[in-house]
Amino acid sequence: MAGTDMASGGQTRREIVNQASMLAREVGLEGMSLGALATTMKMSKSGLFAHFKSKQALQLDVLRSTIVRFVEGVVDPAAGEPRGEPAVRATFGRHLQWIRSNNGSCLFMALSHEYDDRPGPVRDLLERSQHDWHRTIARIARGAVKQGHFRQDLDLMQFAYEWVGIAMAFQQTHKLLASIHADRMAQSAFEALLARSRAAPSH
Repeated sequence: MAGTDMASGGQTRREIVNQASMLAREVGLEGMSLGALATTMKMSKSGLFAHFKSKQALQLDVLRSTIVRFVEGVVDPAAGEPRGEPAVRATFGRHLQWIRSNNGSCLFMALSHEYDDRPGPVRDLLERSQHDWHRTIARIARGAVKQGHFRQDLDLMQFAYEWVGIAMAFQQTHKLLASIHADRMAQSAFEALLARSRAAPSH
């Protein structure tokens, strides 16, 4: 019975985190109301607090859960791609799909604005995750350098910076401006980045 109770508790906790994640994409983590969340979950507020002792604990779990989903959906599949530019292209495509599939709103981008000047554990975790993402992009680009697809003197962190900038512009154009041209413009900007990054053809 104890094992069943623990499994049930774990499932309820995951359901709370999933619902909180959807709510956070709309109102942010700070704007997330535990009372509204409890009502949506058909729970009492005290029942919600039985799983999360504080709002910050829930915020951190929402962010951790989102990081795991992002790594599994965007980063990890790169290991199965051909090395070099194909892996770069495929990962960028999954990044745009991540934004589309989350109702056009990337939680990381939203929280970057919400927590850019708000110190604390949530900001610390968010900052680490985004440093990791920039380094991951740089690592994938380094693979293209090693394959001879990108030039040897490519500034890998600059490449990551421009990639993230394109994705941010895509989210705004896709979500806020509801432009039917968002995908085309993002891909065009990315193609220009790739063209600047490629190694000169050998003669």
